[in-house]
Amino acid sequence: MSGRVVLVVEDDHSIVRVLRDVFLQEGFQVRTAATAREGMVESGSHRPDFIVLDLGLPDLDGKEFIRELRQWSDTPVLVLSARGAEEEKVLALDAGADDFLVKPFGVPELLARLRALLRRREGRGSRGAFYRFGNVVVDIPGRTVHRNGEIVRLTSVEFRLLVQLVRAEGKVATQSHLLQEVWGPGHADDTHYLRIYMAHLRKKLEDDPARPAYLLTETGVGCRCLADKADLPHLEER
Repeated sequence: MSGRVVLVVEDDHSIVRVLRDVFLQEGFQVRTAATAREGMVESGSHRPDFIVLDLGLPDLDGKEFIRELRQWSDTPVLVLSARGAEEEKVLALDAGADDFLVKPFGVPELLARLRALLRRREGRGSRGAFYRFGNVVVDIPGRTVHRNGEIVRLTSVEFRLLVQLVRAEGKVATQSHLLQEVWGPGHADDTHYLRIYMAHLRKKLEDDPARPAYLLTETGVGCRCLADKADLPHLEER
């Protein structure tokens, strides 16, 4: 992970010092921000490889920061928060966070989760091809999705989940497989992640999200996408 840029958005100076020391030892370049607004400026100016975010910021709730960021960036976001209730995790993930770690946390787990985020972000786009379902085309190497010929903006987590689904080519991808491949080790019981992000994908890609024709859930088993491989040229963004 040497040379990567991490942005820490946190107003607790003691935690910032700990995180800065940890990340510097790992070879990261570290940027910090004590407020959501400062964090947004840093995100736009320095384009970090990932963001570590506290929810309890002095000027804006961290979930609002994520929602605003997701309007223009798919930078991975790992939430660090003392709010450990499942509802808070769901709300943060629903806003567009990639992962959630409850304070107090262990440094080895933190680093393992960040490495997993970076691997998933960088290592999944080179293999595979084009897939089609309905009026949607998924360009895996190009990391783009088109619907009716126009680009659809997906977050990094949404795209990773969609890739896993289309590669199964109509077969059911089990909950455990999807949680492992999309979110990484330690998330085997976080089935609510799938519920949240399948809803996101249906809203963006299905004609009738309430009655999905292609993005289906097999209750208690997993999810599937009725997609087929397609031999298509790269689609330019319109």
